[in-house]
Amino acid sequence: MRPIYGSTRQSSTKMAALENADDTEWITELETALVEDCDFGSLRNICKGRPVPEHLRAEIWQICLNVEGKGDAMSSFDGFYDMEEQSVLRDDCSTLVDKLGNEEEDKVSIVSDLESIITFYCKSRNIKYTSNNGWLDILQPLLSQKLQKAELYNCFYAIVGKYIPRDCVKNGKPFHLFRLLLQYHDPELSSFLDTKRITPDLYAHDWFLSLFAATCDLKVITIMWDVYFQHSDPFLVFFMALVILVNSRDMILLSDEPKETLIESMSVFPSGLEAEDIEDFCALSQYYSNKTPQSFKRDYQMPLFGTQLVQTRTSFDEQVAQALCLPVSVGELLQANQQTGEDCVRYFLVDCRPAEQYNSGHLPTAFHLDANLMLQNPVEFNTAVHGLFAAQQMAIAAESVAGGEHLCFMGSGREEEDQYVNMVVANFLQKGHQYISSTRGGYTALHDVLKDNLTDGLSDHNVKYCIVCSPDTTGTSSCSDLDNTDDFRISKESSVDSLFGKLSTVMKSKSAEVKEKLTNYIKNDQMAPERHVSNTDKVGKRYRNMASVFTIGDEDEGEDGYGGVSSDDEPREIVSLDTWLNKPDVIYHCKCKEIKTTGFMHNSYMLITSSHLYVLREIPKQKNMVYIQSRRALGSIVKITSKKKHPELITFKYGTSEDDGLNITDMDKYLIPTAGDAMRIVKQQIMKVLDALDS
Repeated sequence: MRPIYGSTRQSSTKMAALENADDTEWITELETALVEDCDFGSLRNICKGRPVPEHLRAEIWQICLNVEGKGDAMSSFDGFYDMEEQSVLRDDCSTLVDKLGNEEEDKVSIVSDLESIITFYCKSRNIKYTSNNGWLDILQPLLSQKLQKAELYNCFYAIVGKYIPRDCVKNGKPFHLFRLLLQYHDPELSSFLDTKRITPDLYAHDWFLSLFAATCDLKVITIMWDVYFQHSDPFLVFFMALVILVNSRDMILLSDEPKETLIESMSVFPSGLEAEDIEDFCALSQYYSNKTPQSFKRDYQMPLFGTQLVQTRTSFDEQVAQALCLPVSVGELLQANQQTGEDCVRYFLVDCRPAEQYNSGHLPTAFHLDANLMLQNPVEFNTAVHGLFAAQQMAIAAESVAGGEHLCFMGSGREEEDQYVNMVVANFLQKGHQYISSTRGGYTALHDVLKDNLTDGLSDHNVKYCIVCSPDTTGTSSCSDLDNTDDFRISKESSVDSLFGKLSTVMKSKSAEVKEKLTNYIKNDQMAPERHVSNTDKVGKRYRNMASVFTIGDEDEGEDGYGGVSSDDEPREIVSLDTWLNKPDVIYHCKCKEIKTTGFMHNSYMLITSSHLYVLREIPKQKNMVYIQSRRALGSIVKITSKKKHPELITFKYGTSEDDGLNITDMDKYLIPTAGDAMRIVKQQIMKVLDALDS
């Protein structure tokens, strides 16, 4: 264990206590509730995920672990210390107690208690003790609470049984699951670690086995467990590990250390946590949990934490190890987009079955992307993917039930066809797309869930050609066989309806027609070609004599209903940073962080000239070299906003001003420490540009 931090941390804790001296009402309420023998629900409502007072911690932990008032299980211990590994256990107990710094007369008693607790646990469950299995690390924070031996055993038993995943071994189930969760939230980091063959069991083994007690400071662990036990969610450890890894992603991605050294560094990442960090750390972990499909918890609860397996070990291990991405149940998929709130998961469903199967029944909110196109015609497949992202962004902007940031792919549920769906999913993952999942069981599982309400649940359902209703059919049908149903609608506004209606019509054609019609639609004049806006362009209305649409840092608003589709796959020019910073036409420059729609941030530099705003992104491992990430004409900026609570978070919006308001065509977000100076200079230069254009 790492040593407890000294006076600096203690003084900061005292300062925090003084600042919150008046916030003691909840502690008084908590003390009263404990006297009245409150239950776990009442306790959690009072504590609200906060660290608890030290003098109440032992009692609160026992209530949270549901062992308060439990009898002495160890009364049945036969007192024989005769396991084959007894000497190893005794040595490990002595080593731990030596580190605790207790008085000599107390050490023998503590060693005896530890050895008896673990010996009884092993014998009663018929398992063998091994060093470094996390048990002694778990017992150390419990020892600090001065519990009686029976209470100590009950708490230990409850923690191991409820919160420690089984099979935390090389290539074990918990580590396969953690890799899927990491891939879901940070595919770039996951791919990097896969490339280096750094699997989670190599660095996170002790995290999961000890609930971080093996790597964190004792004071940190007691506060962490305060919050953890209140959440009562055994899967929270996965998201804590995820936060730790994502928080250190830049350090990992830029590391040039040998594999073994990098693994060693990663394994001690949790030791950087401090007591003051824990509330925010746990809140962020809960945020990631809320932003993740929840059905995986139901699937993995019994295999990882249950008292007995509901599947054979081999079948479940294969299911987890072979999973290409995080699976989502049909039930969750159907319910998700009816929910509201910022933290809920909303899906954009991508039906990847062959066109004839899609035409014979599909969810009304499904976007069709024929997986066969990927092999038959890669160019047209890429065109279809661009259409998919455009449709997704419009659905989100329109706040449609079909819109969601999370892409969920659906196959038929038949292995011979879904191999192509897996290729599509792998393609999206390879390109670093975030929030990728697949529907467990595919259309077959969906059909089974909706079997009592197929008419209302599915669009264009055709019993004759549906692969579930008529399993012997090839699925081939003609458009004349299908009922005329409403196109997929994603907006209350006719313009958006029209756009996606056309896309939907294209997607519901046969494969050969998809290639031609979708290509023509996306390439036709209705979608203007992308180009850089020039300062000499005079399109739309000017700023003069209009209500103020150019606002800097005075509002806390959304994104005007626009969600741009950006990509880092396009070729970018590489230039020298020093050369560009010293250009004579550069009026101002500062360091900033570019924020992508995925939430990733990139170290960058913002440069302002008399006519343009440039953003140069640093290139990892290439000192003084940068990409020209963005080149924006100042005349194309129609609005600049910042959040009231975070004035350094700036959004630039580009487009034109029309009679009916702003026409936003694109936007960028940056974190600028010197936001005030940067915005003042941008505004000055834009006004000069406008004056020049008006003269």
